[in-house]
Amino acid sequence: MFELSQDHEDLRAVVRDFAEREVEPHIAQWDRDHEFPTHLMQMIGDLGLFGLVVPERFGGSKEEGGEGGPFTALCVAIEELGRIDQSIGITLSAGVGLGINPILSFGSDEQRERWLPDLVAGRALAGFGLTEPDGGSDAGGTRTRAERDGDEWVINGSKAFITNSGTDITSICTVTARTGTADDGRPRISAIIVPNGTPGFTVEPPYDKLGWNSSDTHGLTFDNCRVPVDNLLGTEGHGFRQFLKILDDGRIAISALATGLTRRMLELSTAYAKERTAFGKPIGSNQGVSFQIADLAMMAEASTVLTYKAAWLKDEHDAGRRSAAEVAKAASIAKLYTSEAAVSATRIATQIFGGNGFMEEYPVARFYRDAKILEIGEGTSEVQRMVIGRHLGLTA
Repeated sequence: MFELSQDHEDLRAVVRDFAEREVEPHIAQWDRDHEFPTHLMQMIGDLGLFGLVVPERFGGSKEEGGEGGPFTALCVAIEELGRIDQSIGITLSAGVGLGINPILSFGSDEQRERWLPDLVAGRALAGFGLTEPDGGSDAGGTRTRAERDGDEWVINGSKAFITNSGTDITSICTVTARTGTADDGRPRISAIIVPNGTPGFTVEPPYDKLGWNSSDTHGLTFDNCRVPVDNLLGTEGHGFRQFLKILDDGRIAISALATGLTRRMLELSTAYAKERTAFGKPIGSNQGVSFQIADLAMMAEASTVLTYKAAWLKDEHDAGRRSAAEVAKAASIAKLYTSEAAVSATRIATQIFGGNGFMEEYPVARFYRDAKILEIGEGTSEVQRMVIGRHLGLTA
């Protein structure tokens, strides 16, 4: 059965020390200023976190043919960064899952050799252009088009809510686009790599968001944007299928991010309930408060089990011992529970902190703002319930 190895726990200690030393003292200011800490990416790269699932020949730390749970290790790192700040946690999650993983999983050797070393080192970031302004959860309803013109693709359309797409070190965005129509009348959706700075490719101004203020998020516009035909990622017409697989992995990573948040709410609430007094005694001695913290403990434990079971299944699948369907079902279950638990956890923690919980001076306020997107990104809660229902044979 799944369990975290000593190597995983050693990695946890390293990332926790890094997050508490290099992130925690600065994150309140970064959040207020909506600042993306570019310098931190190189530091994360130096720790090897961007390369946990990447083979050594591309600059990563995954041994060729080796085991040891590299995806589980990535989830440990994301959880620990997310425990201190969700913006930094999602930057790693998206940097690997949505930036590196498409190229690693479906790219040609030339594409991997060209783009992966800088992405793994933290010298560059990559975006993942799937969602569209009119599409939302209907990712299959892609309107962006790419037409073949000689040795080039000509791309027109737009994308929305794209993470890591407009930083000073963003090198590429992989986007989905219609490249024709299949025999059954359905659109052929393909994935194409678009380098930032390509004429006709515009990164729109950053969004003014409720949370994740230190995470980079932009809309993208393509106006007769031309890239070489060799920038096609994988097989033409398989782009949507490819990105569904990427999303399964991403849902587990979001679960790790949510788990870090819930654990932090448990830690902060427990400490505060022991220190804060009212009516002559610590508020934690009141049953109403202690019951709420008991619920936080339950949610943190359940989130941990669901997340790392899904991560273990992912590693087992990569080793050929588990099916893709098992991973997909576990990923949706984990993502659904942990994201909804995280939102509840921040509400409970804010209530325990009382008036202080409403003040930006206390981190629970930032986590409260950050939590809601966990129920939306990488597939909404409604989508996860739909996916789980399909795996149970309840819906078509």
